[in-house]
Amino acid sequence: MYNLGALEATANEESGSRIFLYEVMGLRQSEETDQTNYPIRQSGSVFIRVPYNRMNQEMRRLTRLGGKIVSIQPISAIELNGKPPSESVKSEVVNNTISDETANIEGNGQATPVKANGEVKGFGKSLNSEQEDPKKDKKGNTMTQAKAKHADVPVNTYRPNAPFVGKCISNEPLVKENGIGIVQHLKFDLSESNLKYIEGQSIGIIPPGVDKNGKPEKLRLYSIASTRHGDDVDDKTVSLCVRQLEYKHPETSETVYGVCSTHLCFLKPGDEVKITGPVGKEMLLPDDTDAKVIMMATGTGIAPMRAYLWRMFKDAEKAANQDYQFNGFAWLIFGVPTTPNLLYKEELEEMEQKYPENFRLTCAISREQKNPQGGRMYIQDRVAEHADELWKLIKEEKTHTYICGLRGMEEGIDAALTAAAAKEGVTWSDYQKQIKKAGRWHVETY
Repeated sequence: MYNLGALEATANEESGSRIFLYEVMGLRQSEETDQTNYPIRQSGSVFIRVPYNRMNQEMRRLTRLGGKIVSIQPISAIELNGKPPSESVKSEVVNNTISDETANIEGNGQATPVKANGEVKGFGKSLNSEQEDPKKDKKGNTMTQAKAKHADVPVNTYRPNAPFVGKCISNEPLVKENGIGIVQHLKFDLSESNLKYIEGQSIGIIPPGVDKNGKPEKLRLYSIASTRHGDDVDDKTVSLCVRQLEYKHPETSETVYGVCSTHLCFLKPGDEVKITGPVGKEMLLPDDTDAKVIMMATGTGIAPMRAYLWRMFKDAEKAANQDYQFNGFAWLIFGVPTTPNLLYKEELEEMEQKYPENFRLTCAISREQKNPQGGRMYIQDRVAEHADELWKLIKEEKTHTYICGLRGMEEGIDAALTAAAAKEGVTWSDYQKQIKKAGRWHVETY
């Protein structure tokens, strides 16, 4: 029994070509599983098809539903890493990956299934022969000089079995007094590495130590918060925006802290850190300097948006990018719980003040602002408030939309845009598929 799940339907053209078959046992019938589009069986196996770019999220969701992933089988007809997709990823690998941080919902952190001796077969792409020197593109240009064409984007320069060991340069708090939680801006030294990256990509971090099974900790992915030139605009650093994961154990009520996020949030300058990657092509900016860019972020989902905005508006960046002088329009809708949690607040306000015709900032502060119904103001309420204006922008061929943050935020956004599109007799879900296929709708939630 093979079911085309909703997850597969949302896959983009690149990652959608890599589909994996999950064999799951033990799913129980519940209110939540009633909403799924695959049949639930009390015993035996359920087979679910999942695109590569949604594997992590689906693992966590199935675990919450009481399911046990027996195996993961690549079923794409396209060869991965030059080999037929025939090797299964067994449950031992999966369980080790997701058990050490049950929800792993800290900012942009996602556990990635890997084997002790490297990546799971078919998960990553090696450098092309033209990219043997990861510092240069096909024309011999450095990545600083090269444009962010998808074919030229560096991927997996450093793998889990051979990470780059860098050092923490700085670790600064981002949450102001009376804010909620711990969120840090970390900068790492890449000067001794060959690691180059593009805005919208992620790097992996391997925390020290072993998991509860005595095996080395698995890597977690974090969206990069700096441009390709780094915060110092010298091509020698990479920055992350990381929230310390903290949650109550569902059975013991004990407070649990994320392994990797805690490791990162309390690093000191000079401390070593194991870095892999870069990975990802879903969230890349278009080359068009006249593009219109809609960004919707919650919490540490601001990380890639910060990289975009620095590239567009920071003076030092503009000086370093003579072939990319942004003349378009960028609109950030940012959701946080309190004003002290407005990450990078001063940077954002400075850019809005300096470029009022090119950048617009709209905030949803849930514990301080009210929506029209008198409830808390969430990002989906802001989208609903500006739905007609957003819909008008989205219809333009030069518009790209980026969504990053906690999984589930997409539903409210879709509902608001469904209502706006319906006024013109357009079915939003159908239109959304079209712009996804065109590469103009980008989502990274966790």
